[in-house]
Amino acid sequence: MTTARALLDEPAEPHILFVEDDAVIRDTVRIALQRYGFTVSTAADGLTGLELFRSAHPDLLLLDVMLPELDGIGLCRKIREFSLVPILMVTARGDDLGMISGLEAGADDYVVKPCESAVLVARIRSLLRRASFASVREEPVREEAGTARAGTPDGARGEERAGAADGRGVLAFGDLTIDTCGMEVRRAGEVVALTPTELRLLLVFAASPGVVLERRTLLRKVWDHAWDGDARVVDLHVKRLRAKIDAERIETVRGFGYKLRR
Repeated sequence: MTTARALLDEPAEPHILFVEDDAVIRDTVRIALQRYGFTVSTAADGLTGLELFRSAHPDLLLLDVMLPELDGIGLCRKIREFSLVPILMVTARGDDLGMISGLEAGADDYVVKPCESAVLVARIRSLLRRASFASVREEPVREEAGTARAGTPDGARGEERAGAADGRGVLAFGDLTIDTCGMEVRRAGEVVALTPTELRLLLVFAASPGVVLERRTLLRKVWDHAWDGDARVVDLHVKRLRAKIDAERIETVRGFGYKLRR
């Protein structure tokens, strides 16, 4: 599995693969991203993009929906069969179907073109931070995901409470366990493959089990969206997360948001 570089630890520039069939857009975005310090590879169609993805091992895939040979949705699905690298979809204004299909296929986020360079870079950096967070052990992550520590009365007795971390930083919710140190999720003992966004979403839920979290709160904590983003991004990621960890584990509270069952 290819993961994004830890940006604070790796001197190399993050590598972006941009798949776009329009030559003008492709070159314009490439030049803009290079000015922000990214290394950029490009492809003009889906099949070439897939081959380049396998050989170049990029840190992030920037992917247009409408592509020749293999469209963006199909390419996204194929890549999700073997990689959890962050995927940012590029959709046309008003193309809600493309946006929804892209997120359902495994994309982490989307932008609408034409998009200002600063906005695009902000989204890319947010996804790269999330991927680095998922691949590097960090003390703040352990503190956010659970407050119980080895040496506390509960830890000493070895009692299991829903959402309480044991001495190894493992949270338990029924047959679902979350290793907040190793960044690993298991269901009934089997490892669950989550994208960095899905893992971050689950950890945010696990930090407040039983508490209803509004979509706007989830957008801010998971996607770093300072603006009032599209709530459908949250809904579709919750749908994907449910399919992996148990459909009933995350409850919908109509009119408010979602909560993780204890």
